[in-house]
Amino acid sequence: MKRVKMVLAYDGTNYCGWQLQPNGITIEGVLNQALSELLREPVAVIGASRTDSGVHAEGNVAIFDTENRMPAEKICFALNQRLPEDIRILTSEETPLFWHPRKQNCVKTYEYRILNRKIAMPTLRLYSHFCYFSLDLEKMRQGASYLIGEHDFKSFCTVRGQAEETVRTIYCLDVEKNGDMITLRISGSGFLYNMVRIIAGTLMKVGMGVYPPEHVKEILGARDRQAAGPTAPAKGLTLISIEYEKELKPVIIGENEEWLYRLYQTEIPEKKKAYLVIERCVESDFDRLVTRMTHQAVRNGAKEVYVCDREEEGRLIVGKAYGYYKFHNISIDEQGPVKHLGETLDWYLARI
Repeated sequence: MKRVKMVLAYDGTNYCGWQLQPNGITIEGVLNQALSELLREPVAVIGASRTDSGVHAEGNVAIFDTENRMPAEKICFALNQRLPEDIRILTSEETPLFWHPRKQNCVKTYEYRILNRKIAMPTLRLYSHFCYFSLDLEKMRQGASYLIGEHDFKSFCTVRGQAEETVRTIYCLDVEKNGDMITLRISGSGFLYNMVRIIAGTLMKVGMGVYPPEHVKEILGARDRQAAGPTAPAKGLTLISIEYEKELKPVIIGENEEWLYRLYQTEIPEKKKAYLVIERCVESDFDRLVTRMTHQAVRNGAKEVYVCDREEEGRLIVGKAYGYYKFHNISIDEQGPVKHLGETLDWYLARI
């Protein structure tokens, strides 16, 4: 048995998105059928990003397992012979059996393209959203600046489940224009359902003058989908790339108006220990922050997660469930592992 990782590109126009559906042709369904015929065994691919109907990709990632002895790097060439012209496998390679495209730290980059002119161009209609109204790029850039960093993006997603965590990190959000084409290029730790398209719809409202740029900050703070702009059409969206983290960051820092924390990860590789220091956090977000970052540390390989709340003692409750995790006090003697952080407040430990 081996696991094969593929990087693929596709024109999403003729497909009902990535994910298998009973009443429509999907990217996943076409790949499963073509791979099963090529390798002569049942194959089920797992995609990194389950793009919606009409969304395009230049660098989506997928894996599958196979018993076939065909070299992994040759599969892309053989598979492309069986695929329609609007789907292509760019590379294929063997990857460890434990590697999963949706369980790794990564940076995803999307582009949303807006054709901004008085009359539409037919040859661009499938790959951009046509906007008749003149858009002010500088105002769009000002509005976009409020979204950079770690925030709760609940206003910018269609929430599919009440338990869905809506905090994400946007590393960059550029607004550029080439001729009549405006491109929003956004990179982040991950994206919620319809998040990029709602951001695009909101920034277009800013560009039209419907919202002032600073209103984007108010939308973000509202944490209410009804506060944001419309969901822009799918055809303007393209998944450009997914870049996976090759080694753990020594420290993850999250900072905005609601919270500031540091997650120290230097001891995860050898000692399986992580340390979360919460400098400040509003009460309403405290439990979610502890849960989210403890889970992040565990996903990164930690077996013990130490937490210190520097702002207010007693907020972390011993024995209370924070997602899958519960914490207990540790004695002064047990605090040896965390003394190097220079913290003197009480520490709490969750053993996984």
